[in-house]
Amino acid sequence: MTNIISRKALTLCATSVLALGYAGLAQAQTASEALRDVITVTATKKAGGVNIQDAPVAITAFGEAQLEVLNVTDLQSLSYSVPNVSLEDIGTARGVANFSIRGLGVNSSIPSIDPTVGVFVDGVYLGINAGVVFDVFDLEGIEILRGPQGILFGRNVTGGAVLLNTKKPGDTVEASFKAGVESGLRGTGSSYTLSAAVSGPLVEDKLAGKVAVYYNRDDGYFKNFEGGPNFGQPDEFNNFGESDTILFRTALTYTPNSNTEFVLRLEHGNSTGDGPASQNHASGTGQNNPFFSADRNSFGLSIDEDGFSDNTWNQYTFETNIDVEFGNGTITNIFGYREFSSAGRSDIDATPAFLFHASFATEQDQWSNELRYSGNFGDRFGLTAGLYYFTQNIAYQETRNIAGGALNFFGGGVQDQETFGAFAQGDFSLTDTVTLNLGARITREEKTASVATLIFNQAECDVITGTCPFDFNDSDSWSNFSPKVGLTWEANDEWNVYGHWVRGFRSGGYNFRNTSAVFNSGPFDEETVDSFEIGLKGQPGNSLRINSAVFYNNVANLQREINLADPFAGVVQIIRNTADATIWGFETEAQFFVTDNLTLLASLGHTNGSYDDVFFDLNGDTVLDQADLDLNIPRLAPWTYSFGFVFDHVLDSGAAWSLRANYAHRDDSFFTDNNLGTLNGANIVDFDLGFTTASNVSFSLYGKNILDEVTHGGDTQLPIALGGGAFAPLNKGRIFGLEMKVSLN
Repeated sequence: MTNIISRKALTLCATSVLALGYAGLAQAQTASEALRDVITVTATKKAGGVNIQDAPVAITAFGEAQLEVLNVTDLQSLSYSVPNVSLEDIGTARGVANFSIRGLGVNSSIPSIDPTVGVFVDGVYLGINAGVVFDVFDLEGIEILRGPQGILFGRNVTGGAVLLNTKKPGDTVEASFKAGVESGLRGTGSSYTLSAAVSGPLVEDKLAGKVAVYYNRDDGYFKNFEGGPNFGQPDEFNNFGESDTILFRTALTYTPNSNTEFVLRLEHGNSTGDGPASQNHASGTGQNNPFFSADRNSFGLSIDEDGFSDNTWNQYTFETNIDVEFGNGTITNIFGYREFSSAGRSDIDATPAFLFHASFATEQDQWSNELRYSGNFGDRFGLTAGLYYFTQNIAYQETRNIAGGALNFFGGGVQDQETFGAFAQGDFSLTDTVTLNLGARITREEKTASVATLIFNQAECDVITGTCPFDFNDSDSWSNFSPKVGLTWEANDEWNVYGHWVRGFRSGGYNFRNTSAVFNSGPFDEETVDSFEIGLKGQPGNSLRINSAVFYNNVANLQREINLADPFAGVVQIIRNTADATIWGFETEAQFFVTDNLTLLASLGHTNGSYDDVFFDLNGDTVLDQADLDLNIPRLAPWTYSFGFVFDHVLDSGAAWSLRANYAHRDDSFFTDNNLGTLNGANIVDFDLGFTTASNVSFSLYGKNILDEVTHGGDTQLPIALGGGAFAPLNKGRIFGLEMKVSLN
């Protein structure tokens, strides 16, 4: 399949170049002009979208032009520049999202745990957090919503939601070709990227089509020392982190008349490569020990098995929009289907000894349908209402090899899930400037699960192929009512103030990775968040754009994965409702348009949280007491902030050059509930120097993480017998890149 796609990629690249050769190129838009563009967001699900400054929700959004200016190539590119947001890869298996917003996040790669931060692609919810953190391209926009979104986006988004909207073909011919190369300049491998897209009318005013393809070859950023008597010799360090990623998208838009639109989207993706880059932070081993990296700020890496990852997915979306006279509204239906398959192997102990290695495999398919109406009745009432159905099947297999294979465990689980929902949100204009926002969602969900506990299966078996015996079988259902009450005050044409209370739920469920003979696989109960938020949005004098929010969250039945070191099974991972907690804070983002060609960017976020009541032994001392209450909530970084600028200059020829620089900070946070595992804070500095010709051919020299900060996606505690310390997957450090893009509009 990859060979077929590769041939399509080459054909498309050639088509793009030919198209550019036979048509006039568009006049370039400067970086400052791109940042001043009005951003239309889909977060309110109103027909046609709304201006981000008019959306009564804490949201950071980037349109296509802003994504280009900020050089966003994957979701992790935004992990430090958006306040109170962390978009990391969990690391134990590549591409698994470890997202956290406002201190609420999942620290697990177990696919039966529903994500705290929901990811939606073209309106379709992704049911598991695997297959998410890969390269993004061909996007119309990215929207990051902070706080529970339980009314319009349903369950399992108690932390927030990330919306990815791909480009839709239209009535004008558009073509683009992009090529780039990145290197860490450490003597490690480089990363090469090619992408191309062609879209335009196939039948005038009726049918439009798009083809887009993306390919990335990463030769491996890290150096892995594989041991030997001559430590330090160059030939003993091998490139690590190799990967190949290809994405192929096609779309058709059919408009039989002025009131009806059909959009069909198809996507195929495949990403293969090494397993995760992992370190062992065993205490007391010494910073100079070649087998360990006691220094958490080192890129040292020494594992005896590279492992592998192989992820493949196909996604199909069919969207219908019909304008109706009733309320001058629009009926929208979005059908989505996704199948995802992954396999991988990881060196969990992260040492050059075979102490704890593991293999993983996941098979998932889902389909969903959302039917909704959005319209306005006069000048006083707007309504958005709909019905939602979602179902998915998950099968997960895990193999653990302990002490060189002397002890082996096999297990995992299968689950069928079905969700029904009905929602409505009304906006009542009480006066010309004050609007009452009322919303509600009714949801019922049922899950049926069978689990093969790992420690009960020491003879080789496979859950996915049906050869593992299940020792746990159960089903459960949850029904809930999610209300929202809010007010919006449009003080004048420049300032809006909003406030609301909303309740969100995260689904209960089962633990596929059970290694405990004491705790069964579930069910654990659902998590509830009551969120109070007040926000201010303004754009005074067209020289400043500012969005701020203050929030206060009461979290009941906090749903957590407890990680405990175990010399027999490596690590025990228990999923339980552990505590009630309070999390509060604020965030603000601002853009200062100093001159026509100079823009200053700044953001500030603060999150503070504490436990109100604890009903699980978080620190593992066998008693529930003040010591448990005094622990810090995991995934909660107290301070995040950033500031930067974009400056450009247009030459007499019509060409333009630009310079962008940005500094972003995020505090340390704890990864495990016992506060033994931590995630590094970081100070991230990026820059981009670009030149764009009058015909929209652009060249860019950029740098990412210039200070070479070491950051990790996770930090799981291991017993001393299996290496001690922690398994902590590495993110890339300092990177420099060159990029060229040619566009036709």
